[in-house]
Amino acid sequence: HEREHDREISELITKHEEEMEKLRTELNKEQQHLLDELRQQMAARHKAEVEQAQLQSQTLHSLELEALRLSLNNMHTSQLELTQSNLRKEKETALVELREMLNDKRAQEVAILQSRHQLEWEKIKEQCMKEKEDL
Repeated sequence: HEREHDREISELITKHEEEMEKLRTELNKEQQHLLDELRQQMAARHKAEVEQAQLQSQTLHSLELEALRLSLNNMHTSQLELTQSNLRKEKETALVELREMLNDKRAQEVAILQSRHQLEWEKIKEQCMKEKEDL
């Protein structure tokens, strides 16, 4: 019974780890998809802003144009870093919540298995006592 109990616990742990890995993979894919989407949006926005800057370059001094380009690059970089930071925080929060949920589920399953084990042990004990009495 102890071996079977240990095997069941081992299976639960393996299942838990597989679920965690699957969720990590899904979160990584979703994060990559969101980052790619953001990069495309930022590239489109950057392209539009560059075209606008080119129209203004006819009247702007070359130093002012360079300052604008640097400012846009810094803004885009900051925006990307902020978005990545937010995505990372959301991912970490989701993983913590998932880990807690899975740990709670595992604890419930372990408690159920322990209860079953105890009941089976009690039955065997009663059966032994009955057989002793019969003998």
